[in-house]
Amino acid sequence: MASSDSPHHPCLVQLRRQLARLPEAVEIETWGHPTFRAGKKIYAIFGDENGGPALNVKQQPEQQEALLERPGYFYPPYTGHKGWIGVLVDEVPWEDIEPILVDGYRQVALKRMLKALDG
Repeated sequence: MASSDSPHHPCLVQLRRQLARLPEAVEIETWGHPTFRAGKKIYAIFGDENGGPALNVKQQPEQQEALLERPGYFYPPYTGHKGWIGVLVDEVPWEDIEPILVDGYRQVALKRMLKALDG
């Protein structure tokens, strides 16, 4: 498997596929990590947690609490207090990650982006 800092990591490949389906979503490297944005606002960050690949995603506080009770999810430093959730991508199936990403996108997307997504 490609390392988590590789541009060919399987999760990054999946993230980029998801990105292509979200209106005006872009990938920009920030802080040495790929960040995924709806326009200018970040909704997901790919990086490393304890030596393994992880994804931090913007969430509603109540969703964050529910996810933290499940294995493979964690309270991310620096962003957890703002409602973000950490996902250990090698421990959580992609079909569980994908809706979390869309929820994160919805948290920061502009109305026109949401209209395009839902239209």
